[in-house]
Amino acid sequence: MSNELIQALHEIEKERGIPKVALIDAIKAALNTAYKKNFGTAQSVSVEFSDLTGEVKVFSQKKVVSDVQDSRLEIDITEARELYPDCQEEDMVYVEATPANFGRIAAQTAKQVVIQKLREAERSLIYEEFLEREGEIVTGIIQRIESKTIYITLGRTDGIMLPSDQISGEKYELGQRIKAYIYEVKNTSKGPNIYVSRTNPYFLRRLFELEVPEIYDGVVEIKSIAREAGARSKIAVYSLDERVDSVGACVGPRGLRVQNIVSELGGEKIDIIKYDKDPERYIANALSPAKVLAVYVSEEAKMATVVVPDYQLSLAIGKEGQNARLAAKLTSWKVDIKSESQFMEETDIDGQNP
Repeated sequence: MSNELIQALHEIEKERGIPKVALIDAIKAALNTAYKKNFGTAQSVSVEFSDLTGEVKVFSQKKVVSDVQDSRLEIDITEARELYPDCQEEDMVYVEATPANFGRIAAQTAKQVVIQKLREAERSLIYEEFLEREGEIVTGIIQRIESKTIYITLGRTDGIMLPSDQISGEKYELGQRIKAYIYEVKNTSKGPNIYVSRTNPYFLRRLFELEVPEIYDGVVEIKSIAREAGARSKIAVYSLDERVDSVGACVGPRGLRVQNIVSELGGEKIDIIKYDKDPERYIANALSPAKVLAVYVSEEAKMATVVVPDYQLSLAIGKEGQNARLAAKLTSWKVDIKSESQFMEETDIDGQNP
């Protein structure tokens, strides 16, 4: 090795931000390991690497004796005093013992260390970059599909979309451009794992933030989201400005804004609900598109009894209970839906509410 290596370490420090000292320390440790691997460990040796020239030398520790029995571990006192004039018998001294072919091994070792450090630095940069982007939407291209897990190219690394993060019924193909939400970034020994999702409720939230300027600007707030990905979602919105219609802003001119989101989600139905601080009105809104006649709430039990016209009962409950289930999830209230006739039958004769 030579000054070229030292110059290369300077360039790496400058361009990649990896401290030269860290690289040199790693090279020294690797050279010691490489020597022991190739030349044995019977003797005590130290591999020295010059920070200035890149020169590598091996020094063997030997005992100063008057009668050498093992030349690997001992050195004659006369020979030792040529190197260390003041040494005495039984002293331990270091003598250069660089093998003839160790220069080639050292060069290969240093190269491997530098490559490994560059990989580690690259992984660290990628991890830090995507950790900062956790909670954002990214766009990538499907690179491969293995055991139903989809790997999406995101520039210098891949995003991982597990089966549970894929919308049921969506078709995914190699080379397809796709949007997804980064919900977790993990650092592993093999590099960062970036987990992305199209089913996460926050994916829907971010889509609305991107599509609706009033949400992005903070004029309209998203209060709650209930989602059954690929089928139906409900999103409760609230306007901080009385002049701005929260639902209208999300729907957009001629329904364009919400339609863009529906298209991105492959036709998933989205009910945009006006949030209300009054739980009775909020729950009634949440059961849209069904018409609600009355809502009776029990604050202690966090339970609401909702009365709807007889002909609206199936609409209020929804297919397989979906509408009622989403409304309950959206409002965080237990919702019991009754038809008007059923409610009248169960109500006391004196007209008191249940």
